[in-house]
Amino acid sequence: MWTRWGTTSQKDSYVTAGGSPTVRRRRLAAELRRLREAADLTCDEVGEQLEWSGSKVSRIETGRVGVRPRDVRDLLDIYGVTDEGHRDALVRLAREARQKGWWHIYEDALPEGFEIYIGLEAEASSTRHFQIDVVPGLLQTENYTRSVVRAFGLVLSPDEVEHRVAVRSARQARLTGDDPLQLWAVLDEAALHRQVGGKGVMREQLNHLVDMHGLPNVTLQVLPFAAGAHTGMGNIFTILGFLEPNDPDVVYLEGLTGSLYVEKTDEVEQHSSIFDHLRTIALSPDDSAAMITAMIKEIP
Repeated sequence: MWTRWGTTSQKDSYVTAGGSPTVRRRRLAAELRRLREAADLTCDEVGEQLEWSGSKVSRIETGRVGVRPRDVRDLLDIYGVTDEGHRDALVRLAREARQKGWWHIYEDALPEGFEIYIGLEAEASSTRHFQIDVVPGLLQTENYTRSVVRAFGLVLSPDEVEHRVAVRSARQARLTGDDPLQLWAVLDEAALHRQVGGKGVMREQLNHLVDMHGLPNVTLQVLPFAAGAHTGMGNIFTILGFLEPNDPDVVYLEGLTGSLYVEKTDEVEQHSSIFDHLRTIALSPDDSAAMITAMIKEIP
């Protein structure tokens, strides 16, 4: 479920859309909404001219459904867009937004709607995570991931489990490749004590966290039990940030029965403030690494 896709953008700012088809769809949706509003038309009025429902126009503008290049041309005719360069760029964007991302081959094994998150993450420049029970996916070892997937996906086949592990491993490549993703994670101490997969898997996972702490683009902090009550209690969230000014931050909230993507400016700012508070009361990165190292020594 989407609250909405971003804010209005300025003319032609979408042309530099990155490699993710999800981000391309997002930029196209925002620009089509901007053009409709500039033409002083409602979704229902546009739908009536095209013999669509107004809800279809709304779903296109929120990025919940794709739009064909020929439909984009029809929309641009209604909005009075005559500049050929402008029109061609949007039609090209619509065509590219319909392409498949690398994760498409694993689509059947992914949780419903999670391909949207992968598409956003593929283009994000930064991610900020707050986790309570488990290590954030981008910092997990394969064995830890396998154990988590088996616990969450009780009806998954062995092949589906391995496909989810493969997807997570592919996502992690962004931490060490060219132009690496900036990751900042605040991890509740509870996740370090939970024996996911057994002692051997946890020892490997904790060692991996210490190794990841050494990457210049990774900041890991532990929120100790001693911090007491805090504003993040009972919640886990991820904030995805983008370099392009017209790609506003997105907050991803994951639940048992579905996911929510929050883009309203005040709600994103509220989550950012909560994250800032959490990282303030958490241990420093070096002290966090020291805690994890001490925990490794305690594992028999």
